[in-house]
Amino acid sequence: MSSTAPSVLLNTGVQMPLLGLGTYMLLSPEDVYLAVDAALAAGYRAFDSAAVYQNEAQLGCALKELLPKHGLTREDVFITSKLDPKDQGKRAMEGALHSLSQLDLGYIDLYLIHEPGTEGLVVTDQRNPGNRAQSWATLEELHAQGKLKAIGVSNYTPAHMRELLQSCKTPPALLQVEFHPRLCQTELRSVCDEYGVCFQAFSSLGKGDLVTNPVVMEVAKNCKRTPAQVLLRWAVQQGVPVIPKSSNPDRMKDNAKIFDFTLSDTDMDRRQIRLGFIKSGLIDH
Repeated sequence: MSSTAPSVLLNTGVQMPLLGLGTYMLLSPEDVYLAVDAALAAGYRAFDSAAVYQNEAQLGCALKELLPKHGLTREDVFITSKLDPKDQGKRAMEGALHSLSQLDLGYIDLYLIHEPGTEGLVVTDQRNPGNRAQSWATLEELHAQGKLKAIGVSNYTPAHMRELLQSCKTPPALLQVEFHPRLCQTELRSVCDEYGVCFQAFSSLGKGDLVTNPVVMEVAKNCKRTPAQVLLRWAVQQGVPVIPKSSNPDRMKDNAKIFDFTLSDTDMDRRQIRLGFIKSGLIDH
């Protein structure tokens, strides 16, 4: 990917933008087209999708039409998608190839196992570890073929990460999980740091709850920024990529303006924000 946007280096040697657009809940071709158009105009060069979002085809079509309009090529954008939990295990090849076909962009920059479980099985089902291993072996195969430029996981716990890291041939390039000042994921970040895995955040605004948090609002007022900008800056200032989702062009522009200011050490560590922590589930996006 060629871009001047702030980025992070993955263990594959490829740069990934620190800021991307989340596309969850963008379903219709028109909605996806308008969102991608606005995002590209605002400087976004990364887009996060998933098979369960049911918008891979719409995203691929929008990009093919809009990249020339913005003077860009396929190589200028970074596309992430994810394996459907129903395809975990023996159907992983079918699921990954379906994502490749739906996006129809030649390759996927980053492909993730969406969650450690399998659709229809409880978390403790003893078939899940084998299904995870089979899915990862499939992603490794497609990665070796160049169809998936990087592979990783989403919603994994520290135990899931250690299980994978101790058995894989190709280490994951990235872990995507919920991360914000109320959910700092200290153990997961430590595991990622130890093994050179990029740690990426979703739900950076605490599912929207944190933008009205009094501490966040106070910091935003002092910085003359929006609460959302403060929360996104809190992550990227730690080198953590973010993928805020929005279909509002003005909000997209605001969310992109997080690289021209710095939070103080005091504001970065306002521990009051962390009160009220609610443990997240395995998958919620």
